[in-house]
Amino acid sequence: MASSHLSSFSSSIEKTHLVSAFPSQKLLYFFPKSLDNSSFYPKTSYSQSLSHTQKPSFKLSSKNPISELISSEQNPDEPFIDSDDDDKPREECGVVGIYGDPEASRLCYLALHAMQHRGQEGAGIVAVENGVLQSVTGVGLVSDVFSESKLDQLPGESAIGHVRYSTAGASMLKNVQPFVAGYRFGSVGVAHNGNLVNYLSLRTTLEESGSIFNTSSDTEVVLHLIATSKTRPFFLRIVEACERLKGAYSMVFITEDKLVAVRDPYGFRPLVMGRRSNGSIVFASETCALDLIEATYEREVNPGEVLVVDKSGVQSLCLLPHKDQKACIFEHIYFSLPNSVVFGRSVYESRHAFGEILATEAPVDCDVVIAVPDSGVVAALGYAEKAGVPFQQGLIRSHYVGRTFIEPSQKIRDFGVKLKLAPVRAVLEGKRVVVVDDSIVRGTTSSKIVRLIKEAGAKEVHMRIASPPIIGSCYYGVDTPNTEELISNRMTVEGIRNFIGSDSLAFLPITSLKKLLGHDSPNYCYACFSGEYPVLPNEVKVKRVGDFVDDGLNGSLELIDGGWVKAAKSN
Repeated sequence: MASSHLSSFSSSIEKTHLVSAFPSQKLLYFFPKSLDNSSFYPKTSYSQSLSHTQKPSFKLSSKNPISELISSEQNPDEPFIDSDDDDKPREECGVVGIYGDPEASRLCYLALHAMQHRGQEGAGIVAVENGVLQSVTGVGLVSDVFSESKLDQLPGESAIGHVRYSTAGASMLKNVQPFVAGYRFGSVGVAHNGNLVNYLSLRTTLEESGSIFNTSSDTEVVLHLIATSKTRPFFLRIVEACERLKGAYSMVFITEDKLVAVRDPYGFRPLVMGRRSNGSIVFASETCALDLIEATYEREVNPGEVLVVDKSGVQSLCLLPHKDQKACIFEHIYFSLPNSVVFGRSVYESRHAFGEILATEAPVDCDVVIAVPDSGVVAALGYAEKAGVPFQQGLIRSHYVGRTFIEPSQKIRDFGVKLKLAPVRAVLEGKRVVVVDDSIVRGTTSSKIVRLIKEAGAKEVHMRIASPPIIGSCYYGVDTPNTEELISNRMTVEGIRNFIGSDSLAFLPITSLKKLLGHDSPNYCYACFSGEYPVLPNEVKVKRVGDFVDDGLNGSLELIDGGWVKAAKSN
């Protein structure tokens, strides 16, 4: 991903803590452990992404090694969600930040629209005018939360925005980001994509020092750390706060006169930078957001980097000594839109190649290739092209189904799936069908899809999955079920095939996935496939991904059922 001189330099970082990883753009040098103003030197600037040469060893186990530590309790206060709707991993959120545009809040609104797939249960925007931070947040889709009159309340040339998933409940609106807080030197807003694995210990320490929390979101911890820091200037408060964070975070901050973007040292979650023709700077979780607002993609925010944007321009500094990058591979498998470039790779090209690999390594005689829409479409196109078999729309997806619906009094089998997916009998009847999907999580939806296709007259149904088997939950900003619910953690491939009722089943081999990624392969996180976690929690319990039902004020955090996961003991 980067030039070799960067990788050789990064090998000395652990010894010196002096970081100079971006030699062609403005860069501030400093010692992260001694955050005083005397540690600054003249500015240089970035060139390309960081290079990481150390290859970790992964072994694919049939059982997640920490599965016995994951609690399977269900929060009784959480509303029932149809299992068909919850049978995919869910990205927690998307973030956007814009500096120097007179229509910043409206551009934020459009960018959040482009990233609606990353979060559909809450949205918010914070804008700055005349040194005052104004905020509008709400529950629902971006178009539900914002109107012309709401956007009129957000004037200014700088803004940040956020879309999110979460659990529902009375506390949900309180947990919708961006968060805004005032402290003795001004105000700051933050939008966060990721998940902190040391949230509880940080929160406990802060509460013992007098901090009062208003939400159950781990993002609020970051604001408290900034507010209690005594370091100057402001962006060094962010650096000092992030030194205490463990886990995944891609964040954008806004103050009266600055926009700051931060990415954790492992680079788990994506964050890119672009520029509009008027010179305004844009940060976003995906490049599809840049495309919509006509911003030109410039580069990723590098792992461990802080980018500070103000009237003097863009300044880059390194947050912490670099780790081996561990970007989330599921961005390419499922989360990101096909028209996005994520971690320097085209998502469309990745998924097309996944399908080609399946056609090469798991071929089967068939008459037609279809996809489970929408996330399986590109991989299915790759499979069909490689296999020389026609691709057709055998399943039609309804885009008008909400999260809740009224079920008829007379029980209809597979009602939830039938609302969303309708088989096309003319495509399927009498045919040997290959069905390509991006992943299998619990297996419940896959079994219903196979049954629907066979009921439509298919002679054979062969499932091809464009990812390796998922055996582990995620700590780093992906909402996955408890490990015991992951069907690949409990069954062999043949057992899963029998459970879903297909005539054959094949997953994308993890060795082939890594071979496709080539020299970038060590830079990705495969924890959900391998059970090997780059950052393990170091406390008794960690907060599960997704906020649980609690307002942060009433009751003890320890009493929230299902809100915590037991963690591995520290060595």
